[in-house]
Amino acid sequence: MLIDQQRARRIFGLALPIMAAMVSQSALNLVDIAMVGQLGDAAIAAVGLSSFTLFTFQSLILGLSTGVQAMAARRKGEGRLDQTATVLNGGLLLSLLLAPPLSLLLIWIAPMLMPILSGDPAVIEAAVPYFQIRAAAAIFLCSNYCFRGYWNAVDLSRLYMWTLILIHGSNIILNYILIFGHFGAAEMGVAGAGLASAISMAIGTVCYLVLGFRYARQAGFLRNMPKSSELNTLVRQSLPSGISQMSVMAGNVALYWIFGLVGTAELAAASVLLNITTVAILPGLGLAIGCATLVGQALGRNDPEDAMRWVRESLVICVIGLSVLGSPMWLFPETLLKIFIHNPATLAMAILPMQIIGVTVVLEGIKRVYQHSLLGAGDPRRPMRIQLTTQWLLFTPLAWLIGPGLGWGLLGIWIAQEMHRGLQAWLFRRLWLQGKWRGITI
Repeated sequence: MLIDQQRARRIFGLALPIMAAMVSQSALNLVDIAMVGQLGDAAIAAVGLSSFTLFTFQSLILGLSTGVQAMAARRKGEGRLDQTATVLNGGLLLSLLLAPPLSLLLIWIAPMLMPILSGDPAVIEAAVPYFQIRAAAAIFLCSNYCFRGYWNAVDLSRLYMWTLILIHGSNIILNYILIFGHFGAAEMGVAGAGLASAISMAIGTVCYLVLGFRYARQAGFLRNMPKSSELNTLVRQSLPSGISQMSVMAGNVALYWIFGLVGTAELAAASVLLNITTVAILPGLGLAIGCATLVGQALGRNDPEDAMRWVRESLVICVIGLSVLGSPMWLFPETLLKIFIHNPATLAMAILPMQIIGVTVVLEGIKRVYQHSLLGAGDPRRPMRIQLTTQWLLFTPLAWLIGPGLGWGLLGIWIAQEMHRGLQAWLFRRLWLQGKWRGITI
């Protein structure tokens, strides 16, 4: 057997709750898109454009989750269990200091930013209030990510399952009330979807605080603050990851802009496809983040060979799982797309790219496992360099050339994107096999 049962259970025990958590943020966006889809292409485009743009700016501080996970996992591997939540305290402190100013900045720039990203007045009118409302909730989103990073690091990722159910249940109910004006509420349209998501994230933060007092108090939760040297280490571990995430999301925003140059129908189709892609890769991302914890704990025990074995085993599960999960996307693309797209012409345009997603989603999973293994080992800078150079020196200029330049449209851009994904997977694998991460201490 490639993986013994005990180690497989360990991987799945970590990864399954993480997958649910990763689904959390993307599901908020997909629920918004599905429910505002009845309002037309402009509403779909507005929600997709706003969601990706907002997450781009917030990603810089959401990297705190990666830093908290890497440091807390290392502390657990070293046997310093009473200090694991001290790292979480540092992440929450930095969230409190950084998120509110970011929210104010994003609310202020929204009316100036959206006309740059879209030339359609209907899209701009719907996008600005949605963006501003979601931006106001940045402190809740950032805090939630720090908590998730901590639970992942200390093998308690299962704790946030009920929180996620509550978040999504609240979002669906509030969407129904606020978008369409049910139960006496004002009909807010796209802005109502933004408010529902913001309230749901706040509910999630309250739940995470309760869990922290119950399960992390003995580990120092809200008791001991990290030393300045530990905060500096947390920033050094978090910032490159935040920049990498920001690059990914900024690349998606650039794609939205490029698709907008091609046409509003293409932009609407791309909005749905990008959100579906984000959800489709989440099982691989969950495995990757779980693998980062296993790598960090192994290195805390000074056992790099075990770290390498965890990566190999996670890759086997990732390839098999994503191959199976991707099959409905290329077998039944129209059935899935009809949930979100109601315009027949837009639907027809999206079918072949959807099939490509189903076939190539495995590449993204492989890429993520290698990338997050490096992050779990305390090596965030080299993956960041790969992300930035391949995104901005290669793929984004190529997408502009293929789409608006040569007129190859949605399909041509999508094929180029999958080639870019394969290149990144190869480069991250090369970094891992070089083994320079073995000597890193955090």
